[in-house]
Amino acid sequence: MPPFAHKPGPPPDPFAPRLRPRPAPGGPSPRDQYGAFQASLLYCPQCEQATPTRERLLLVLPNGNLYEYLCAQCGTSTGSKTNRDQAEGKLLPP
Repeated sequence: MPPFAHKPGPPPDPFAPRLRPRPAPGGPSPRDQYGAFQASLLYCPQCEQATPTRERLLLVLPNGNLYEYLCAQCGTSTGSKTNRDQAEGKLLPP
């Protein structure tokens, strides 16, 4: 039998649960892998199309930083996000 020949048998069950690979011990969790999204294109109502964005820091809050996304072509606000990452720095009480 050739090494790459398909062995006869029942077809795979399309409803069988799929196994997911486990993350490596000590590595980032799946939630941490997606924690730092940054929008590159957002819909601008003024330009009536998806345009490149610029990110502007609006506020530094106790629970994170508030950013605003601006259209790179006309400057219209197209969205915002709160970055809850506290590793960048902490405010110290007086």
